[in-house]
Amino acid sequence: MDEAIALFNQSLEIFEGIGNVEGKAATLHQLGILYANKGEVDQAIALFNQSLEINERIGFVQGKAMTLWWLGDLAEQQGEYTKAISYLQPALEILQRLKSPYAESVSACLDRVIRNS
Repeated sequence: MDEAIALFNQSLEIFEGIGNVEGKAATLHQLGILYANKGEVDQAIALFNQSLEINERIGFVQGKAMTLWWLGDLAEQQGEYTKAISYLQPALEILQRLKSPYAESVSACLDRVIRNS
């Protein structure tokens, strides 16, 4: 996992160097996943928030939705159900609008959070 993080950090430097903001957002998102899987939740959240800000700025709604989903999942894991709902609801709305197959999974996640809150 540490090697993957190192490689993604190299990719991040390259994307920053060439000014590829979509690549930077995607790389930040992937790094967030790696840190979440390592249990380093605060670092993961920081990376997801950076990715989210870029996706919002450039109008990449699918990237925004996927990042919101991860943020919602992490909030749920921490027992922050209201916060989780605030991330999952807009993620679901975006994915439904895009007719994404991921909408079903986000909907199930949101239903679970609502039941537990």
